[in-house]
Amino acid sequence: MIHQQEPQIRQDREQAATRVRVPEPRMEQLPPLLRMEGASQEAAPRAVPVPAPVMVGHRFLVYKQDPSVSQPGVRVTFVPSVVLNGPTDARITTQLAGVTPVARNVNGDFIFPPDSPQFDCEHTFAVVRQTLSMYERHHGAPIRFAWNTGGNTDRITVHPRAGVDRNAFYSRTAKVLKFFFFAPTGQTREVFTCRSLDITAHEMGHAILDGLKPGWLGAANPPQTGGLHEAFGDLTAVFLTLSQPDQAEALVALTRANLHDKNFLSSVAEEFGKAALNRDYGLRNADNDLKLSQVGNEVHDISQVFTGAVYDILADVYAFERRRQAGRKDLTLLLIEVADRLCKLLLDAIVAAPAVGATYVDVANKMLQISAQRREPAIYRTFIRNRFAVREVTTAATPLRDLMSGRMDMANAEYTGDGSDVTEVESYDEHSASLRAEQYRGRCCGTMQMPEYMVIEPDKLNQGGALEDDDILRHEIDELRRAFSK
Repeated sequence: MIHQQEPQIRQDREQAATRVRVPEPRMEQLPPLLRMEGASQEAAPRAVPVPAPVMVGHRFLVYKQDPSVSQPGVRVTFVPSVVLNGPTDARITTQLAGVTPVARNVNGDFIFPPDSPQFDCEHTFAVVRQTLSMYERHHGAPIRFAWNTGGNTDRITVHPRAGVDRNAFYSRTAKVLKFFFFAPTGQTREVFTCRSLDITAHEMGHAILDGLKPGWLGAANPPQTGGLHEAFGDLTAVFLTLSQPDQAEALVALTRANLHDKNFLSSVAEEFGKAALNRDYGLRNADNDLKLSQVGNEVHDISQVFTGAVYDILADVYAFERRRQAGRKDLTLLLIEVADRLCKLLLDAIVAAPAVGATYVDVANKMLQISAQRREPAIYRTFIRNRFAVREVTTAATPLRDLMSGRMDMANAEYTGDGSDVTEVESYDEHSASLRAEQYRGRCCGTMQMPEYMVIEPDKLNQGGALEDDDILRHEIDELRRAFSK
């Protein structure tokens, strides 16, 4: 056997002697932005080739959280799909006059100096793409934009620097996401909304939900339907953050695995909140204690009730699993898995909810029923029932005494408080302004204030398809037609 190997050894040595040798690149001579932290040297050639699948994709430099959050700060992320100069792919394109199309570098990556116009383009594209990919993984299929009907495949266009304003919005009529910038009062340094992962994910959340539930953006829906849209945007930022291992690990270390400690996850859009509203906790706080009786019919306020309930459910499930799997699983990995499961449960519940006029109770009941169908631990549904009940969204099918006293049996996967695993609950107050009043959108993000959603009826919006300016002006045009026909 040894003698049979000798000819192969001699052949390998002869090839090595005649092979052209290329000096290894010196990392210290490369520009800092092209140095990839942790990158390894080129692997040594093998005598016997090992087949490996080709991974198509590109690296992007992005703010992993918010510009005001120093850690994890700016990092390289990988988008595992084909992205053309722009950046643009089959679903998303980017537009900034005088800058786009932004070109890939020689390695096929989109790496630009932070806070440059090119960086804003590639960063915003990457966050929008990651948001869409996250939900498509949970949905198990491509998620259409509201205009993608009848074979239409038009992209959504991202405008990272759309103009000067303290806002951002999604528009079905224009098929766009627009992010604005502004200088805070008394300051010269501008704040760019596109650089916040929270704001970018939030607005893309509106676009995704409009594709799944095209009737929900209509202002003629109950206030809670509008609240679901805003809550979905904020929760999209929460779940996108927890889908990234570096952010999940930083969160676990910061909070000692207690999600109710003050942290960057619950603070939504920190830089914007401080600059525009002088709030230290960001634009909104996902870890809040608001009840429906405290918010009336203002859509952003209402949204915080639903967001806070889901955030509490996330913290409850994580605390339970942390105790159940203590010592058997890394806490960061466990948090990612819990968030991933809850994100899918929420998405599936929203898909199963009514096409128009959906309420918090509708979505909560779907969460309970889908959770039961998936044979998740009964305590999960106890968490869902309790957290919506304590916020006056639903009736308390499970007694709240254990929750309010802090004596829940967190070691019992089948805990239900009174032994019944209820999967349908009623509204706490059918006369709540959040169910009966007109929506007030005066303090909402730009999306909810777009005229197309203010005047077009939910049933019309629910038909999907592209919208034209005449759809927005339809009532006035019909009135003129009748007047001019006399």
